Amino acid sequence: MVIGKQISKRMLFTALLGIAGCVSVTNVNFDSLYGSSSPDNRALLTASTSENHRFVAAAAEPILNSRCVVCHACYDAPCQLKMSSKEGIERGANKEKVYQGTRLTASSPNRLFFDAFEVQQWRDRGFYPVLNERAQTPTANTQASVIGRMLQLKQAHPLPDTKLLDNQFDLSLDRVQQCPTLEEMPSFEQQQPLAGMPYGLPALNAKEHHTLMQWLEAGAPLPSKKPLGSAFDVEIARWERFLNNDSLKAQLSARYIYEHLFAFHLYFTELTAASSPASYFELVRSRTPPGQPIELIASRRPFDDPGTSRVYYRFRHYSATIVDKTHIPYALDPQLLMKWQQWFIDADYKVDALPSYEASVAANPFDAFMQLPASSRYRFMLNRAQDTIMGFIKGPVCRGQVALNVINDRFWVYFVNPEYMNDTDFNHFYQSQLENLNMPAEEDSTALAVTWVKYAKKQGEYLRARNQFLNEKFKDGQRLSLEGIWDGNGSNDNASLTVFRHFDNATVVKGLVGSPPKTAWIIDYALLERIHYLLVAGFDVYGNYGHQLLTRLYMDFLRMEGESNFLTLLPQEERRKQLQDWYQDAGTQLTDYITGDINGFNQPTGELYYSSDFKSELFKKLGSKVAKVQPNRYRIENSTLNANSQALLRALARVKGQQATLLPELTMIMIEPSHGRNAELFTLVRNSAHKNISSLFSEESNRAQIHDDVTLVHGLLGSYPEAFWHIEEAQLAKVTAMVESLQTEDDYQALMDLVGVRRTNPAFWDFSDKLNQQFFANQPIESGWLDYNRLQNR
Repeated sequence: MVIGKQISKRMLFTALLGIAGCVSVTNVNFDSLYGSSSPDNRALLTASTSENHRFVAAAAEPILNSRCVVCHACYDAPCQLKMSSKEGIERGANKEKVYQGTRLTASSPNRLFFDAFEVQQWRDRGFYPVLNERAQTPTANTQASVIGRMLQLKQAHPLPDTKLLDNQFDLSLDRVQQCPTLEEMPSFEQQQPLAGMPYGLPALNAKEHHTLMQWLEAGAPLPSKKPLGSAFDVEIARWERFLNNDSLKAQLSARYIYEHLFAFHLYFTELTAASSPASYFELVRSRTPPGQPIELIASRRPFDDPGTSRVYYRFRHYSATIVDKTHIPYALDPQLLMKWQQWFIDADYKVDALPSYEASVAANPFDAFMQLPASSRYRFMLNRAQDTIMGFIKGPVCRGQVALNVINDRFWVYFVNPEYMNDTDFNHFYQSQLENLNMPAEEDSTALAVTWVKYAKKQGEYLRARNQFLNEKFKDGQRLSLEGIWDGNGSNDNASLTVFRHFDNATVVKGLVGSPPKTAWIIDYALLERIHYLLVAGFDVYGNYGHQLLTRLYMDFLRMEGESNFLTLLPQEERRKQLQDWYQDAGTQLTDYITGDINGFNQPTGELYYSSDFKSELFKKLGSKVAKVQPNRYRIENSTLNANSQALLRALARVKGQQATLLPELTMIMIEPSHGRNAELFTLVRNSAHKNISSLFSEESNRAQIHDDVTLVHGLLGSYPEAFWHIEEAQLAKVTAMVESLQTEDDYQALMDLVGVRRTNPAFWDFSDKLNQQFFANQPIESGWLDYNRLQNR
């Protein structure tokens, strides 16, 4: 207690000194004040395990998570400052933007835990410290620290007492980032007094600020990694034995499994109940076998040449804070291991030689894994289809407009029955199409955009061959019908998915959520594999403009292929009508393509229809097909609110047109029930309609706002809230009426005045804490900290 008082007085003195200096001092010689900067100055401190260090670290960590990680946790973290781990904070910041779509050459990757490990290595890569790396004294630790000075700046200049922030605050995702180094801080403090942290949000309260300043004065220690225990050692050994068997069959299978799971957070279901919170692992490539320390192979892509004759697949503990936007939990249990054994080891096939890592082979999974049965590959991805799709929806990229402005805002996904893949005809067909199935990733990370012509030609040739193959297969009275759709084997709830797009990010959930959408996809093995290798395994966020453009253009083909598969279940004339509706005002070249190459399957459907609304009837048929495995997680009926309140919520979910357009992409809602029950969480998703989504530029010109609508779900959906509403159950009727009558931005502002929790609200952090903690309690495995970089200023 005495120590705390002494720290508090010293902290107050140094804070006042620093703030006063903001007014008049623009050039400070920090070397003369606190000594020269070097990561070595922190080495002894970070190795310390004193009781005081453990205490201040434990007190600071939840504040860092709830106030800092919510903006600083991905490639799009301002100034590349990732505060979700001790290593990220010590790495520091960098002025270079990761999301730079105009760069002509690929940049060097700077992936935390992959591309460098020592602090000095990060300094050599252009990262500068945000903690004090000079003399380790309490004064230096606050005044020679970017974080310390940013926190003090916020305390000295809190948010203006206004409803909305003015133009002094640039809250756009592509804002010019100042990213001051310590030497630039005095000038920054003079010129940007309102840019303290948390930026554009309320300041920390006195207790939180005091705790973090104590933490900084103590040298900013963070909790050390706790040993996992022998039970984890046993599980890891079991899975690593399977993945590192010496047979060629096992080596090829392990390579395939790794290239599909490298972006996931793996956890052991049998140990999760005893582990709170759950412990997650990453599957990595290593030069060293199990039992030895991991010697990481840090390649750009998971299929790049490892530079060693033997690759080992190892489990590495993931110790960073879990954030929702990059969290793809993947359960490992004995049943799954048995399936892997059945699909990849016990299956009747031979591996004569391992494929090379040449780009033309490794980037084409149909070539690299030709020897693995196609049915085994498909079942592997299909068994966890949500995770497979989530790889590109929710992977480490965090800002995916390159891939996402090529999909509709909401659509349903179904899958071809894997029993079809047991037909050897399909295996032979894929082998005959290896050249046409080449993937853009073979061009590496610095590609020429004009090469898309080559891939467009190959895709056209593949589709013509595929349609010819199907026309031959379904002739003489045979018809393609719902028999070819996977029903989850009556137990797997991955049989249908709903994909939501929220402009530059997206969400994928199990089941058919919301009313029937405009479009739907049916995905077969070849399409699912290409989606993964285009947008997950083969995509490089550090790639150049050509690489990113080529990825986007190729995804156009894949979307249309999935849509075309859905259309094959409709009568032939209806297929043409739907295409005209889906691609209004599209250019003649695209129109010729979608009515020619991509939809050349000309066999009648095997389904009988009894109404003139063919698409609605097909959706009902498909719904019946997967009804047994439909999850109920997002149903409004799950709410404990009274019947009248649920009816009002269903009315809110029917909002369309102008009313929907005025709403944010993603609104997270907390409703306080009457009679003292626990608060309930809901998400209101705006679905933006388009005349077509084939245009690379000027997406806004293709908008069809009159057809905008919303989807309301029980629970939280999405990672990037744009607005928060806090509603008393008694207010629901008024709120619903206000939403139904929205006509102008002023109307929306009035709604926010009533129930909105704006970023300027003094109670913002209290609301945020309650919402996040309830999310964690409701979904302990799937949840992670939400991201506030897209919160609107409305």
